[in-house]
Amino acid sequence: MTKPPIGRKLGQKVKKGKLKASSRRWLERHINDPYVQRAKLEGYRARAAFKLLEIDEKHHILDGARRIIDLGAAPGSWSQIAAKVTNSTDADPRVAAIDFLEIDPLPGVRILQMDFLEPDAPEKLIEAVGGTPNLVISDMAAPTTGHRQTDHIRTMHLCEVAAHFAIEVLAEGGHFLAKTFQGGTERELLNLLKQNFKQVIHVKPGASRAESVEMFLLAKGFKGRKARDEATEAEEES
Repeated sequence: MTKPPIGRKLGQKVKKGKLKASSRRWLERHINDPYVQRAKLEGYRARAAFKLLEIDEKHHILDGARRIIDLGAAPGSWSQIAAKVTNSTDADPRVAAIDFLEIDPLPGVRILQMDFLEPDAPEKLIEAVGGTPNLVISDMAAPTTGHRQTDHIRTMHLCEVAAHFAIEVLAEGGHFLAKTFQGGTERELLNLLKQNFKQVIHVKPGASRAESVEMFLLAKGFKGRKARDEATEAEEES
C-alpha cells in the first residue's frame, strides 16, 4: 500500500514575522504534509509522485509500460517514475516530458521546454520518445484565477487537447491519465474517450488533498485507431 511515511514530527509551526497569515498557513501545511516528507525521503521531486503511484496501485497503468509521454511534467516526479518502470536511459530514451516551465535534467528522460499547445509540440514529443507510447499521462493545469468555473473550463480545455493527442499516438491497449477539476467533465470528452477506450473512470488518489478540487480522468485499454475510424464512419452514415 502507498502510505504516508513516519517522518519528522508533524504539527510544526512557522514563526510569525513578515509573512502574511495566508502564506504562513500554506507553509505550515506544506512542511507538515506527510507526502512532502516522503517525497524528500524517497528522492522524488514532488509529492505528486504518490498520486501516480496510488492510481497505479489500484489500476496498474504502469504495468508493462514501454514508452511514456508526460504532459505538464514540471518539476518531474511523474517522469522519474516513468523512467524507472520503462528502464529508460539516456542512450535508449523511452520517456518524453514537456512543460513550459524549466525542468532540471532527469536520467532517461527527453525534456522539451515548450507549451504543449504549440502546433509542433506533438510531433516533437513523438520524435523524443523514440517510438509509439503505450501510456500518456498529463498533470497539466491552467494557472488558477481564483474563479472556480473559469479555472475548470481552462483546465478542461487542456484535458481535451491531451485526450485528442493520446488517441492519435497511443499503441493499441494503451492508457491515458489526465488531471481535471471537479465541476463536471464535458460530455463530449467523456463520449470521445468511451468511444476509444474500453474503460473510462474518475479517480481521486489519497495523495490528492481532500480540500483540492482536482481529480484524474483515467481511460484504459485504447481500442486502436482502426476501431476509431470505423466508429467515425458509422456515425457519419447514421
